[in-house]
Amino acid sequence: MASAAALTACAALPAGPVDTQPLKPAASPTAPTKTVVDSPPPPLPPNIVLQDTAPTPVAPTVDPATVPAEVRLDRLDQLPGWKAEDPVAALSALMVTCKVTKDADLRALCARAQGLNGSDARTVRAFFEANFRIEPIKGTGLLTGYYSPEYQARQTADAEFSAPLRARPDDLLILDLAGLDEDLGARRQVGRVYEGRFEPYPDRSEIERSGLGKPLLWMRPEDLFFLQIQGSGSATLPDGQRYRLIYEASNGRPFIGIAKTLREQGLLPDNGTSADAIRQWLAANRGAKADQVMQTNPRYVYFSLGTDDGTEPVGAAGIALIAGRAVAIDPTQHRYGDLLWIDAGAPVLTGSFPLYQRMVSALDTGGAIKGEVRADLYLGRGDGPGLEAGRIRHNLVLYRLRPRTPAAQ
Repeated sequence: MASAAALTACAALPAGPVDTQPLKPAASPTAPTKTVVDSPPPPLPPNIVLQDTAPTPVAPTVDPATVPAEVRLDRLDQLPGWKAEDPVAALSALMVTCKVTKDADLRALCARAQGLNGSDARTVRAFFEANFRIEPIKGTGLLTGYYSPEYQARQTADAEFSAPLRARPDDLLILDLAGLDEDLGARRQVGRVYEGRFEPYPDRSEIERSGLGKPLLWMRPEDLFFLQIQGSGSATLPDGQRYRLIYEASNGRPFIGIAKTLREQGLLPDNGTSADAIRQWLAANRGAKADQVMQTNPRYVYFSLGTDDGTEPVGAAGIALIAGRAVAIDPTQHRYGDLLWIDAGAPVLTGSFPLYQRMVSALDTGGAIKGEVRADLYLGRGDGPGLEAGRIRHNLVLYRLRPRTPAAQ
């Protein structure tokens, strides 16, 4: 689940879905202005090594050069940043998409793509250019980042580890109204039956005051808060025992980023609300002051414990995420397994990378991910990916990558 920089991202989103504009090949975001970097950003995640194998590479089935130039307005080489893309790493996004997609045309290409494992970059690039077309998504939006955090935890509470990681309460109900109401927003309702009536589940402050949900472990308050934003993570006990922290349910309340609160109260500067800066402030003000700020986000997330085997977490699509090549999207606007191209620049947070242009697969979702031109890039496990994820807040232009079927050529 997502999202990491979501707590910094939502402050400037215009409340929900991002509006869109006429369909045409979108321009890249304007070049970012220079900012003073207080510390160098972490390195990008390494390329993914494909596990699928096949005896021989598969040659492209279509030669784009045979298509008249005047009608080839949807070529991949028109994508901003395509020439700098690592096609072998991009292939990892396609291969994981192949495990999820239900699109028949794409599945046919997946069968041929199996033979590309071990091919050189030129061959893989030619395969993409021959077999895929671009479909610009109208409008501009927001790219943020998230990761799988790794925390310390305790089995009993103390002064430092005072926040309980809670199991889903028995009275928290999730009603699936699909088929009863055509309104997409009404398909899932979260609440409880109280005095004979179904009502919304309590918000963060009431849950914490009333202790709704059995404590499973105890964490630092700021760590628990960030874990609830990420949606998954891992925890290590003093004896070395490790647990995977698995998303179970939320209280159904909307996510509200606390960056805006910190800025408006003058607690952090406008360009200093990265995830790392917010975490440091919460830790330094642990107690009533930090609790009051965190409670301005009414959303609360419950977890279960599993075995941590060191692998990447499973996204909403039901398969493990790939660091640097998976995004969380709004499932009302995209399908899980969609192959996308992100073109994101003009960052607003100090120390961030200036540009993100790459092929990704839609494998996850999150409470703060709303709108068609909205994506949350998964960076991986641990502190390094977490530092990078917390600095991503970039203007986004988004493209779908579709199979170049005979009707589309």
